[in-house]
Amino acid sequence: MGVPLEEAGRLCFASLGSGSKGNATLVSDGETHLLIDCGFGLKEVERRLGRLGLHPRQLDALLVTHEHGDHLRGVGPLARKHDVPVYMTPGTWMAGRTGELPRRVWITPQSPLHIKGIEIDPVTVPHDAREPVQFRLTAGDRRLGLLTDLGYPSHHVVEAFQGCDALVLECNHDVHLLETGPYPPSLKRRVAGRWGHLANEQAAWLLQRLGLERLQHIVCSHLSEHNNRPELARQALDPLLDGDASRLTVAAQEAGLDWRVIR
Repeated sequence: MGVPLEEAGRLCFASLGSGSKGNATLVSDGETHLLIDCGFGLKEVERRLGRLGLHPRQLDALLVTHEHGDHLRGVGPLARKHDVPVYMTPGTWMAGRTGELPRRVWITPQSPLHIKGIEIDPVTVPHDAREPVQFRLTAGDRRLGLLTDLGYPSHHVVEAFQGCDALVLECNHDVHLLETGPYPPSLKRRVAGRWGHLANEQAAWLLQRLGLERLQHIVCSHLSEHNNRPELARQALDPLLDGDASRLTVAAQEAGLDWRVIR
């Protein structure tokens, strides 16, 4: 399914896949098509874009949050083959993991930029990367927050992501599953630390602070293959929804998430 033609001009988003093995998110207003991260190999990302009705040459830009492989793996190959401009922070570039890029544009955290009809606000987050950011995207009077890969919900993050109409939110791990799971102690400390990933309970705390009044879509994302399950992420967030779980979904690793329209 492609971007819904009847919704041209509205802000839409979809996930190519989200989890430990790769992450990528599409954002479109019908005219502007942005890919946020590309953690899949070239052939796989081409296939997943096709599943969502887009050819890579239709992309206006590829924006990168940070240099970890599950977000960066396909960035260089996709950009080189299809001449897609890549937006990233200097710190992400300095990690040296993309190879040469045909067109590279610097992102300055906390400095908004425009790509055609979409405004992008890059927000610094606490994560163990060189210069990581997450994104708040606005088209017209609608706002989408993409918020994954952070160790804790800092005051800065809470302030920056107020007033969203849709939110893609990291629910990386269940604390008990992480503690009793197969990871070595050092990796457990890294994941659970202040520069790692959000636990389900932290995601719920953050969501409560952001407020749910305007949120049409809440997407649990970046679930760990070993340390979380969709039903546990849902259980953590469900109590905040006043019995209306229809706006809560999970972005899966293989199936991703079909287009959602922010009305």
